[in-house]
Amino acid sequence: MIYTVTFNPSLDYIVSVEDFKLGLTNRTSSELLLPGGKGINVSIVLKNLGIDNTALGFVAGFTGEEVIKRLESLGVKSGFLEIPEGFTRINVKLKSIDGTEINGQGPSISEDKMAKLMEKLEELGEGDVLFLSGSIPASMPSDTYQRIMEHLKDKGVLISVDATRDLLLKVLPYHPFLIKPNNHELGEIFGVELKTRESVVPYGKKLQKMGAENVLISMAGEGAVLIAADGQIYDAPAPKGVLKNGVGAGDSMVAGFMAGWMERKEYRHAFCMGVAAGSASAFSEQLAVKEEIDQVYEQVIKIAGGKEA
Repeated sequence: MIYTVTFNPSLDYIVSVEDFKLGLTNRTSSELLLPGGKGINVSIVLKNLGIDNTALGFVAGFTGEEVIKRLESLGVKSGFLEIPEGFTRINVKLKSIDGTEINGQGPSISEDKMAKLMEKLEELGEGDVLFLSGSIPASMPSDTYQRIMEHLKDKGVLISVDATRDLLLKVLPYHPFLIKPNNHELGEIFGVELKTRESVVPYGKKLQKMGAENVLISMAGEGAVLIAADGQIYDAPAPKGVLKNGVGAGDSMVAGFMAGWMERKEYRHAFCMGVAAGSASAFSEQLAVKEEIDQVYEQVIKIAGGKEA
């Protein structure tokens, strides 16, 4: 079975406002309401690729009910635990001003609710796949990902972790199958500025030596790099296309990589699927569907290179 975990999901209210003016009433020219959160994005792209999966995490209130309703309408199974107080956050994203958004806080997660999620995760075993993606609420311990991986060690679960700085570094001793920092996050960890595909390789190798099996580094318009467990380095420039929506591109890359790996157990194919899925979502108004990913894959497979580490 395949599972994603989103500790702090959201309803994303994505709007465009022509000629936005501070201090005045502005009216939208377009609106979207989508279930959000990094793990949820992974779940949606996996399902778009025909891969059944279950989304886990916590929801609360009427907004939490709407997240589940919208996820299930997309074919994603819900294993979310309900929190009795508060409500799942609403994130407002102003599409017409790139990068401008207001993110809500979300409900507090109690220790007993976390224990119930741990019970669900304890059922995972050999051949199962788990995605741990995104930040954790302030109400939860900072070592939450570490605790999950401690519980699952030696069970044969393939675990992908997409998180920043300390959350990521703390899981490396447990040998996650895949981690996906972007070049800025990688640079923050080591106190350097990384702009080219060549420059990220030494630092990706450092994370591999610290315990990660595969290090997939996304670099937006510069492309991507994979330091693979088989000793190869794969890289690709960004595919050609028109950027329409950067939200969820990194999550799509993670989903595409794991989908490719499960399909053929080949790192080159997995890497190209990851780049294709991430780029296809960036070129689409919403998260990419299979046909869009397949089209970009045909471009990526021609431009991706590989060499010995």
